[in-house]
Amino acid sequence: MASSSIAKPVEPQSGGEEKRYGGPFAIMTVLFFMWGFMTVWNDLLIPRFKEAFTLNYFQAMLVQFAFFGAYTIGALIYYLFSTVSGDPINRIGYKNGVIIGLITSAVGSALFYPAAVMVSYTFFLVALFIVGLGFAMLQIAANPYVTILGPEHTASSRLNLSQAFNSLGTTIGPVIGGYLIFKVFNQPGAHGADAVKTPYLLFAGVFLLLALVFRFIHLPNFSNAEQVSHGAGALKHPHTVLGMIAIFMYVGGEVAVGSAIINFLGTPRLGGLTHEAASRYLSFYWGGLMIGRFMGAFALSDMAKSRKRLLVAVIPVIAFFVILALAGPAEALRYGLFLLILLAAFYLGENSAHRMLALFSGVIIVLLLTGMTASGATAQWTILSVGLFCSVMWSNIFSLAIEGLGALKSQGSSLLVMMILGGAILPPLQGWIADMAGIQFSFIVPMIAFFYVAFYGLYGYRAGRNLQA
Repeated sequence: MASSSIAKPVEPQSGGEEKRYGGPFAIMTVLFFMWGFMTVWNDLLIPRFKEAFTLNYFQAMLVQFAFFGAYTIGALIYYLFSTVSGDPINRIGYKNGVIIGLITSAVGSALFYPAAVMVSYTFFLVALFIVGLGFAMLQIAANPYVTILGPEHTASSRLNLSQAFNSLGTTIGPVIGGYLIFKVFNQPGAHGADAVKTPYLLFAGVFLLLALVFRFIHLPNFSNAEQVSHGAGALKHPHTVLGMIAIFMYVGGEVAVGSAIINFLGTPRLGGLTHEAASRYLSFYWGGLMIGRFMGAFALSDMAKSRKRLLVAVIPVIAFFVILALAGPAEALRYGLFLLILLAAFYLGENSAHRMLALFSGVIIVLLLTGMTASGATAQWTILSVGLFCSVMWSNIFSLAIEGLGALKSQGSSLLVMMILGGAILPPLQGWIADMAGIQFSFIVPMIAFFYVAFYGLYGYRAGRNLQA
C-alpha cells in the first residue's frame, strides 16, 4: 500500500544533488515483508476460529473487522490530531513513527497468548485490534518514508518495489502459517485456538527486535516541524473524497476475496480441500499481487521504454517457471493463462494510472462473475487469479487521489489510510451473504466494490479538476 507526504531531510545534502538512500530503503523492505507476512495470517485465523469456536461465516469474518477497523480508528485519531495541532509525523519524524508502530504491534501479538489460555474469541479480537493500530501507524509512516528515500520522479517505482516485498510476505505466509497452525501446533485434544499462541508470541519478539534495530541503526529521520498543515482542506477536493471511497472499495474487495478463499475451496463443488491444502492455494492469490507489483516497479521506473517493456514481460515468465517447478505443469498452465492476460493489461494501460485502474477492475469483475457461476477448476482459478489484477491498484488510487494537494498531501494520506475501513466492513458483509446464499454467491460483494474502482478510473479521479480524460 502506498502514500505520499511532504517532508524535509534533517540531514543536509551536498553538491546540490539528490541524495539516494539505498541502505535505508533495503531495511524498509524487511519491514514491508514482515507486515505482509503477518497480515495474511488473518485469512488462516478465520477458518481456524470458525471451527474452534463454532462460528458462522459472519462471526468468523469479525477477524477482519477488528484488524482493519483498527486502521480506521488509528488513522482517524491521527487525522483529527493533525487538523488541530499539525501533522504528528512531521514533528517526530518518520523513523520514530515506525518504531511506535512496531512496539504497538508487538503488544497486540503478545496478547494472543493470554487469549488462547482464556479460550476467548473476544480477547483474540481485542488483540487483533491492537495489532491493527500498530500497523496503521506503520502505514502512515513507512509508505511516505519510502517515497522520500530518493528522487521524487522514481517514488512510485520504489513504492511498488517495497510493496512487492510486502506481497512476498503475503505469498509465503499462508504456506508457513498453514503448516504451523493446522499441523505443527494443532495438538490432539487441545482447543483449536491454542495453535496460534506460540506463532504470535514469536511475532511479538520479531517486532520488538525490529523496533530495536530501527532505534539504533543509522537511518535518516526526516521531519519538518516548521511546515505543518492545519484544518480539513483535503476534504474540499472532490477527486480526493472519491478516492477515499475507491480505497474503501479496493481494500474491502481485496481482503474479502482473500478471506473467503480457504472456505471457498473447501466446498465439495469447488474441490473439497482441507484447510491445510487450501492454505497453500491461497499463496496463488497473494502471490499474484507480488508478481504485479514487481511488474509495476519496472513499468513506473525511469528506464528507457523498450527496456521497461522487456522487464515487465520477464516477470510473469519467471513466475510461470517457478510455479512449474514448485506446483507442477497443471497449475502452471492454468495460472499461466492469467499471467498472459495480466501482461496484456499492463501494456494496454501503460503510462496511465487511471486507465489501468479501469482496465484491471473490468478484468476482476469478469473473473469474479465466472467464479460465482462456474464450478471445479474454472471457478477455483478465476478467483485465485483476482490477486494478479489487484496488484497496483493501491498505488494508482493513492497517487491519483493526492495529486494536486500540495501541502495537504500528508493530511490526504491519513484520510486515505482511514479508508482501509473497507477491509473491516466488506468481509463480514460477504460472510453474512455467504450464510444466507452460499460462499460462492457471496463474491457479489467484492464484484460491486470493483465496479466503483472502475468508475474512479474512468471519471472519479478527475472530478472537480480540469483534466483531459
